[in-house]
Amino acid sequence: MTDSNSTKELEKKLLSFITEEDPMLCMLQWITEKFMEIEVANKVGAQKGKHSAERTTHLSGSRVRRFDTRMGTMYLTIPKLLLLIFYNSPMGVKTFSWTFEGAGNVFI
Repeated sequence: MTDSNSTKELEKKLLSFITEEDPMLCMLQWITEKFMEIEVANKVGAQKGKHSAERTTHLSGSRVRRFDTRMGTMYLTIPKLLLLIFYNSPMGVKTFSWTFEGAGNVFI
C-alpha cells in the first residue's frame, strides 16, 4: 500500500517535467541525481545535514560534470566527499590529511 502523500508529491514532480523542453531528459537527470544522493548517503553513513554515529566522512561541496547520453546532454551536480586520514607523526602528535573523492560512476 502506498502513502497518498508520497503519490501526490510524485505526481506533482512528474507534472513539473511536462512544462520542460525535453521532459524525458529532465526526468533522467532528476532520477540520476537522486541515485547519486542515495549512493553518497550510503558512503557517508548519514543523510546530508543529519548527525549520525555511523558517519564515516563528510561532504565537501560539489562539482558540475557533463554527462552525454542517447537522450541528450545533462549537467549533473556531483557531490565531493572529504576523506580524513589520521596517522601518527614522528613527533607523537596525531595529525590528519584529507583528499576528495567523487560520488562514483553512474552508468545508464
